[in-house]
Amino acid sequence: MDFTQLPSILTPDLGLLFWMLLAFLVVFGVLAKFGFPAITKMVEERKQYIDESLRKAHEASERLENIKQEGEAILQQAREQQAQILKEAAETRESIVETAQQKAREEGARLISEAKAEIEQEKHAAIADIRKQVAELSVDIAEKILKQNLKDSKDQMRLIDKMLDEVSSIK
Repeated sequence: MDFTQLPSILTPDLGLLFWMLLAFLVVFGVLAKFGFPAITKMVEERKQYIDESLRKAHEASERLENIKQEGEAILQQAREQQAQILKEAAETRESIVETAQQKAREEGARLISEAKAEIEQEKHAAIADIRKQVAELSVDIAEKILKQNLKDSKDQMRLIDKMLDEVSSIK
């Protein structure tokens, strides 16, 4: 293969190679002096920013986990308090119901007692009224019978003597 026929860019001469090497070294030197430190500084700052962000994310994650645990603890405590309050409310309700039932029993017994006393008073009043009416009827009947039997004065005198004899014999 003949390399003489190839274009000069693929087969550079020594002068071109020297100037290309010199230009490369100048650009590399400028980059090494100013570009690479700036690039490494930016990469380092980016690395620190990422590390700081990861640290903050980890702290935030830990805080979030702590908050979740505290929330669960508060929720559990609230459930326990709710159960306690419901238990106390049930006990209070039972106490109130028992008290109300006891008062109702006492009131019922009192009302029954008062009703019995009132019935007894009315019974005595009715008996007294009946006795009074029976006595009045007896007197009326006796009066009518005596009027019929004692029409004349002889019969009246005989009845008076008989009663006086009975009263004398009793004493």
